Amino acid sequence: MSEVRLAATLDGPPDAPVVALGHSIGTSSGVWDRVVPALGGRFRVLRFDLRGHGAPGARSPAPRGPYTIAELGTDVLATLNSCDLDQVAFCGVSLGGMVGMWLAANAPDRIGRLVLCCTSAYLPPASLWTDRAAAARDAGMASLTDGVVARWFTPAFLQREPEAAAAVADMLTNTDPEGYAGCAEAIAAMDLRPMLPDITAPTLVVAAAEDPATPPWHGAQIARSIPGARLTVIRGTSHLAPYETPGPVGAAITAHLARA
Repeated sequence: MSEVRLAATLDGPPDAPVVALGHSIGTSSGVWDRVVPALGGRFRVLRFDLRGHGAPGARSPAPRGPYTIAELGTDVLATLNSCDLDQVAFCGVSLGGMVGMWLAANAPDRIGRLVLCCTSAYLPPASLWTDRAAAARDAGMASLTDGVVARWFTPAFLQREPEAAAAVADMLTNTDPEGYAGCAEAIAAMDLRPMLPDITAPTLVVAAAEDPATPPWHGAQIARSIPGARLTVIRGTSHLAPYETPGPVGAAITAHLARA
């Protein structure tokens, strides 16, 4: 399958280094909105929406799945090429982090520094993801919203900021069902663990203490396998930590990028 032309934006000072931000399955580039202010002025920010993801009317195309992590990574490389970007720092949350690991292992000259947030190199059981793919195709995205969003945020955040949580729920509902299903099937078939020792980009792994989807031990396994990687665990937050706790996550990212 040929690469897909992703919906993407590139903003910031033209001479600044570039940070690419990869989002989770069922959200969009908007999941990074609360962290971007911490990056603004010091970096150019490349945001993109994976296959079938993004705002209605501006989504990335969603060819028939299943997809693979390699195909999603190839889409990102095509986006870098279209923006004339030889090398970027890459920050990815959840599925975005999976794509980031693939990129850093398979296109090491394109990824200068790497941040992997609330993600995993291997996330069984495959049936969980194939069942979600089937639900998206057969019953639509609304059938997934309540159960998935409850795993994305802590109960305290859902009570404290219901409108912010509802905005992310809308991202999920507005995702193209085929795009979601194809990405879910990519996760089902994924095992990036053999690639991790090949990653040479300086890497920060960020885990969330209250993340039920990718608990901190997933991040610890990644950090142990990537040479020189560091792990930090953010307390009081769940799977979409960049959105729920943008202050600590943004500070960790900017400190890592400043080491360049």
